[in-house]
Amino acid sequence: MSENEQPGSQPTGTGVRSLLPGLALAIVIFLIDIQIPLGVAGGVPYIAVVLLAQWSSRKNVLFHAALLSSLLTVLGFFLSPPGGELWKVLTNRGLALFAIWVTAVLSQQRRVIEEKREKAVRERQEAQAQLKILRGFLPICASCKKIRDDKGAWNQIEAYIRDHSEAEFSHGICPDCAERLYPEFYRKGQVKRPEDDRAAMTGPGSRHLRP
Repeated sequence: MSENEQPGSQPTGTGVRSLLPGLALAIVIFLIDIQIPLGVAGGVPYIAVVLLAQWSSRKNVLFHAALLSSLLTVLGFFLSPPGGELWKVLTNRGLALFAIWVTAVLSQQRRVIEEKREKAVRERQEAQAQLKILRGFLPICASCKKIRDDKGAWNQIEAYIRDHSEAEFSHGICPDCAERLYPEFYRKGQVKRPEDDRAAMTGPGSRHLRP
C-alpha cells in the first residue's frame, strides 16, 4: 500500500476495472440510441449505467456516470435519425436527463446512509473489543484477599482488577482503619488535629495546665 493510499480503499487497478462494465454498457446503449429514430425515449436506458455505478467504491463515480449518461443522451439527439415531432423528442430527452440525475442523487444519498451505518457498526464493534468485563467466579483468599488467576498465580486484588478491566485505583484510608492504625490521632468520628490540643490547653478551666 502506498503512502498516499487511504486505508480500506481499493487499489487503483481494481477501481478502474470496476468502472469498465458501466462504461461498456453506456457505449452499447449509445450505439443502439443512434440507430433508433428520434421520438423514442432512447436516453432512459442510461439509468442502468447510474445504477451500476453505485456498486463501485470510488467516491465520485455516481456523478461521473450521470454526467457521461447526460452527454451521451444529448449527443444521441444530434446523431439519431430524424423522426417524430420536435416537442416530443425534446420532452423525451428532457425526461431522460431528469430520470438520470434523480437516480444519481437518490443513489448517492443511499450510499451516504449506508456508510454512516457501517461506520456506526464498526465503532460499536471496536468499543466492544476494547471493553473488558469481569464475569464468573473469582477464587479469592479469605485472609489476604489475593485473587488466583488462570495460571495459578496469586495477585493483589488491585492488580488483578486493573489487568482484567478498565478500572484504576486511587488509595486512601477509611475511618475504621484510621482508628485502628493511628489511635493517637483519631478521636471518635474524626482525626485529632494538633490545633485541638492547643485549644484544650488555652481554653476556659485550663489555667492549671499553664506553666
